[in-house]
Amino acid sequence: MTTRIAVFASGRGTNFDAVRGSIASGKLDAEIVALVSDSPEAPAIGKARAAGIRTIVREPGPRVSVGRSGEAQERRRRHEQAILAELRPLKPEFLVLAGYMRLLTPELISEFRSPGGYSRIVNIHPSLLPSFPGLDPHGQALRAGVKISGATVHFVIPETDAGPVVAQAAVPVRDDDTAESLSRRVLAAEHRIYPLALKLLAEERVRIVDGRCVIAGARPSDDVMVVPEV
Repeated sequence: MTTRIAVFASGRGTNFDAVRGSIASGKLDAEIVALVSDSPEAPAIGKARAAGIRTIVREPGPRVSVGRSGEAQERRRRHEQAILAELRPLKPEFLVLAGYMRLLTPELISEFRSPGGYSRIVNIHPSLLPSFPGLDPHGQALRAGVKISGATVHFVIPETDAGPVVAQAAVPVRDDDTAESLSRRVLAAEHRIYPLALKLLAEERVRIVDGRCVIAGARPSDDVMVVPEV
């Protein structure tokens, strides 16, 4: 049965494009019921509208000054409730965060749980988690001097970039890399693994056992990436 998903994006929407392309090619049996954004200027919005996909655009409003955390939390809650009021009637089975630059509240995360208590929200992060969570993962990787970086699709939990890992892809880090050049290669890897991860979820091949994802029918890889090659 076709899986209903809502994609959240704040920017260009390149992972939105990758997911949409996988659906169009027949590789992923899913329907994008909405594109949700917190930025009216996001290019992803135009892409969704051109494809006839419903858009839900809600700005969070101006930032609250430091020291007024209670007001900031209430503003986040109201912002999410406005989105959910439009999203609930569409009955998405999964929320797909694709460059969505806002942290979700625990209340929203708890609403999108499966009957077994597992998250129905997934995110993609441009590093091999648990390494380099949060902001500037490419800069973190370069400063640490690692030889391999990559991308991770994971379930969303209240802790940032800390949920069970569904899929990962690795790319080499070159001696002459900048954050921008590394970002381009990692982004290409993201475009490969996000549709794959969603396909696994749509086919109900992902189970969480003892806090980690187990993929039914997955073949072990014999490949080894060694960096540098000499």
